Amino acid sequence: MRQEKIWDADAAQRYDTPGTGMFAPGMLEPTVARLAQLAGDGAALEFAIGTGRVAVPLAERGVPVTGIELSVPMVEQLRTKADEATIPVIIGDMATTVAPGTYSLVYLVYNTISNLLTQAEQVECFRNAARHLTPGGRFVIELWVPELRKLPPGQKATVWRTDCDYIGLDTYDVLRQHVVSHHFRYDETEQARLYRSPHRYIWPAELDLMAQLAGFELESRHGDWSGADFTAESRSHVSVYRVPTTP
Repeated sequence: MRQEKIWDADAAQRYDTPGTGMFAPGMLEPTVARLAQLAGDGAALEFAIGTGRVAVPLAERGVPVTGIELSVPMVEQLRTKADEATIPVIIGDMATTVAPGTYSLVYLVYNTISNLLTQAEQVECFRNAARHLTPGGRFVIELWVPELRKLPPGQKATVWRTDCDYIGLDTYDVLRQHVVSHHFRYDETEQARLYRSPHRYIWPAELDLMAQLAGFELESRHGDWSGADFTAESRSHVSVYRVPTTP
């Protein structure tokens, strides 16, 4: 499953859910507020900018935002909200594509670094962030914690969400640190639609080592965008890495 085929025009339309899901104010507003605080008076670069879920409200707060995005249909959906002059986007992958200029903040939200399916690509993503940042600049990653504790011996899947019209489950390949997310959507008919996406999961300690290889130091880690403590029971984390101001 190639990422550019997964994030096609249908996925781009399905991704936007104004006011609900990832777009719910309770989820989106703390994200934007924290990123605006970290950007300060500088510019921000979003890896995998998608349809502009975060970039559009961040730009509306006065932060200059540029994006890198692999999926052309996702960018086309973004263009219904903001033009190229408002939010420039470079088409390409987040591990190697270079945007013009330098930034005080690079960010990568909602587990998207896991779309890179090898450890080497994920390390290159950190290095790509570092090459865009000014001294003292920050790289922010939002990422889920692998839920392998829910896997008893012999079981390869976990169900992580059930609604009246949706079931989400993950199947794990623990040898390669791969997981495939399966999204089943259905209605009152007997038919259901299945969407799948592959990922490589990363433990927080492994993420910190990737950061060190790229020259970052861990500045903070919280359980959410509002600053909750990160604990052994946290299902995700927001990690802030910083480029040292001196070599």
